Amino acid sequence: MYYDEGMAAQDGDRSPGRGRPRDHRIDAAVQDATRAVLNERGYTGLTLTEVATRAGTNTPALRRRWRSRQHLIVDTLLDQLGAAPTPDTGCTHCDLTAGIGTLSQTFSTTIGRRVLPALVADLGDDPELEAEFFGKLFHPRRASTAAALRRGIDRGDIRADADIDLLLDMLGATAYYRVLFGHLPITPTLAEDVVQVVLAGVATAQWRARHHGSGH
Repeated sequence: MYYDEGMAAQDGDRSPGRGRPRDHRIDAAVQDATRAVLNERGYTGLTLTEVATRAGTNTPALRRRWRSRQHLIVDTLLDQLGAAPTPDTGCTHCDLTAGIGTLSQTFSTTIGRRVLPALVADLGDDPELEAEFFGKLFHPRRASTAAALRRGIDRGDIRADADIDLLLDMLGATAYYRVLFGHLPITPTLAEDVVQVVLAGVATAQWRARHHGSGH
């Protein structure tokens, strides 16, 4: 089916004074098409023309939403990874493993291995792209995990003097490091392993007593 932004939108899609309504069917189709092209052709092989053709729309419709193909890729990674992946289940260890696990799940795919290194390389030459990457993806995810660490301190699992920023870097670094350099695989248990090692360094006696021999 061919989508055109002139098509009637559902009630609530039109913002007053904003011109044409945004057809959210295009957004979903474009995200699907972008993932397909990235999996098949990688970062350098993706063009807005190819994505538009597969999504059943046109290039001008894409350019009204995304300034460049790199901005489209950032939104696709955001859709894959989520902006706030770390839940609040009442279990510090479980929350951190779930949050960091989204990195392992995405970075072990073709998109993760072929896209992230190239995208990061482009950030330095495009301040607007860099701002979007950090504003939409990096900082919100980091804030989500920081909140989980602070909850861990509040419930007595993590030492009150723990350096939150250092812990955040340590928790995410292994997945980023492996996908950027490819020297070791991102294994299914990587998130669990990293969280266990990091918590072992900052956990309180209470947390250690509760988890010793529990299999975590």
